[in-house]
Amino acid sequence: MNQLQALLNDSLLRTKHVENAAIINIKERKVCASTFGFHVPPENALNLIHAFYKNLLQVRRGGLYFKDKYYKCVRADEHSLYLQNPDGGLIAVKTKTFILLATYGVGMYPSVCVEAVEKLGKRNACTCVPACWCLTE
Repeated sequence: MNQLQALLNDSLLRTKHVENAAIINIKERKVCASTFGFHVPPENALNLIHAFYKNLLQVRRGGLYFKDKYYKCVRADEHSLYLQNPDGGLIAVKTKTFILLATYGVGMYPSVCVEAVEKLGKRNACTCVPACWCLTE
């Protein structure tokens, strides 16, 4: 397990309010780390990047498809997306370099998931990972 995976496990999964998590490198347009067993297809990573930069209003109105499931938008701004469906939800937080993504299931507390993801997205992770992987630059 690399340092980014450890960061995701320690900061998000351990809260028990997140099922899975991933970090998408915006510039490289790909997933650079994810929790064990969580695969984010390349087209889904690109859709999330596109949603933040070109499609935010449409996501607010029409929701988003992720891994062949439709998610209704609950909240969207230039730095975060909060989406739900009957099976759970999807949270995405954008920094200058990365999109931090987390999923949660039915029975989990989405507000705590949102808070955990946003805190990690805003936190300076330089002490946890090499300088080139800082989540906040």
